[in-house]
Amino acid sequence: MHDSSTGERLPAWRLTRQRHAVLRVLLDCPGFISARELHEALTAAGTAVGLTTVYRTLRTLERDGHVDVVREKAGERLYRPRPTDGHRHYLVCRRCGLSRAVEAEAVERWANGVAADTGFAEVEHTVELSGICDRCQEKSTLGNDFHIDQAGTWS
Repeated sequence: MHDSSTGERLPAWRLTRQRHAVLRVLLDCPGFISARELHEALTAAGTAVGLTTVYRTLRTLERDGHVDVVREKAGERLYRPRPTDGHRHYLVCRRCGLSRAVEAEAVERWANGVAADTGFAEVEHTVELSGICDRCQEKSTLGNDFHIDQAGTWS
């Protein structure tokens, strides 16, 4: 199913008002976002959606392959809409949260080979790459404390 206005794939389950609101905010996010941040954005926009509904919607989107998920250093799950051409692997900055999709064809071949060698089907995998991005390295060498807000502004 596709949203004709954005070209995005929509989930096959019943799209309630709350789920539609969660999807709308998620699709508008430039990077990964936590369930709590998503809930806060919905609340700030005046949309009444419970945190439990946000978590359930994200879990369903993940199960159905509509979002990519990474964990931040404290273990919290962060979500991003999955591109229509399949899941991606990301390199995530441990300091500011910047994420970059990385080429991981070798990982895909390896996972497929393991499945074939063991006789398993529907094999799933998780690869988490994290590091310190160039901007954060530069700030560190200057000895400055910093923070990047949701808009990507240094403060």
